Formats: sequence, structure tokens, C-alpha cells
Amino acid sequence: MRRGDEDAFAALFAAYHPPIFRYAAQMCGVASADDVVQETFMALLRQSHGYDPARGSLRNYLFGISRHHVAKRVALTRPESAMDDEDAFTAPDVTPFDDVNRAEVVGAVRAAIKSLPTAYREVVVLCELEEMDYAGAAAVIGCPVGTVRSRLHRARALLASKLEAMRQTETVTKS
Repeated sequence: MRRGDEDAFAALFAAYHPPIFRYAAQMCGVASADDVVQETFMALLRQSHGYDPARGSLRNYLFGISRHHVAKRVALTRPESAMDDEDAFTAPDVTPFDDVNRAEVVGAVRAAIKSLPTAYREVVVLCELEEMDYAGAAAVIGCPVGTVRSRLHRARALLASKLEAMRQTETVTKS
């Protein structure tokens, strides 16, 4: 790619576009995710010599760039919906009631993740949704591994309490 090989760039884009898009969608909304992806890969093209394999993986480098663009967008606008409802997986043998119930649960989890403070939401998206290891997430965020672990622990506790509160509210409402 550094030598101008378009096929190499196309392969790199195909491999890293989906996870960068998912990260951006979770952090600043689906409407902005395409722009973040575009800005990330344009920055890679402009600064192709900025990547140093000795400092970490290309994946982490790209997440670092996208994190910068997400932060700029979040500072300018309020985050929108994290993902479209069409992203929910449904098995072919589920009933319409199961679909509705699953959609409600998925929506509640998305709302709970979206309501987390940015620092906690970011580690949940990177470590849980993108399945990045702690060291990789720490490299993207620019903090020690212990900070990622503690933020993730706190985020999980916050999510559990938010989801429990939603469940209790739903139980009271249905009673």
C-alpha cells in the first residue's frame, strides 16, 4: 500500500472497514460512522509512513486514528443511535413473539451501552463488542492496561445496574 498498490489498499480496507465502522457506530452513531471510516482511511493514505509495526498492530493503529475522529465528532454533536434495528440476528425458527422480545432486549442493552460515560462505553465497545484484548485496547486509548481493566469492570457493573433498573421498571409497568 505504501508503494501505491491499489489492490493492497482495497484488501486492507475490506479487512478493517467492518470493525472500524462498528466501533464508530457504537461511539458516535450510525449516521457518523461512514464519515469516521472514510476519515480514518484517508488519514492512513496521507500518513502511510506514520504506522510503525514495532509500536503495535495495524488494527490498533487504525482504531487509534478512528478514535481521534470519533472524539472530534462526539465533541461537536450528541451521539445518535448506536446501531440500526436491522442489525439484530434472528434465527429462522423463532416466533414473532421471540423476535419482539429479542428486539426489546437488544434495544435495552444498546440503550444501556449508549448511556455509559464515554470512557466506559469505549472499553465495552473495544473489548466486548470488537473482542480486542486489554493490551490492544490500552494501545488504542493510550492508557495503561490496568486502566482498561478497571474501566471495563466498572462499565460492566454500571451496565448490570442499568439493565436491572430497566427490568424492574418493566416488571412494575406490566403488573
